[in-house]
Amino acid sequence: MDNYPTSWAPRQAVVVSAWAVTAMLLAGVAAEAVSGDRGGLVLFALAAVAVGAFAAHATVVRPRLAAGPDGLVTRTLSGAHRLPWAQTRTRLRTTRRMGRDGVTLEIEHDEQLYVFGWLDLGEDPRDVLDVLSTLRARS
Repeated sequence: MDNYPTSWAPRQAVVVSAWAVTAMLLAGVAAEAVSGDRGGLVLFALAAVAVGAFAAHATVVRPRLAAGPDGLVTRTLSGAHRLPWAQTRTRLRTTRRMGRDGVTLEIEHDEQLYVFGWLDLGEDPRDVLDVLSTLRARS
């Protein structure tokens, strides 16, 4: 993926913050274990696992999406997936939940669907689609 001129990943500040919150939650787990409060211990442990899983995922799968003249590369927990331009279809999907619009970038390749939101890409999916469209037109 190093040969690809453009790539997107979760913002570094978000990932570092998630690791910091995980550390604080683990301190909360230790404090609750000492105090003997089982309810608090369970809540802190669940929160630590959830935030820690996000932080680990965001660290391991960097960058999430890369684009170059040959096509796209997406990274998931199962590894990197190369997607040639000719075999991919990209589109935006807007959904309305709880009074807010959420925009995601969808990349379809064969029977696989890759969905990226703002958190995955580190920037607005609309801007990423503009760059992808420009790169696709050049190739």
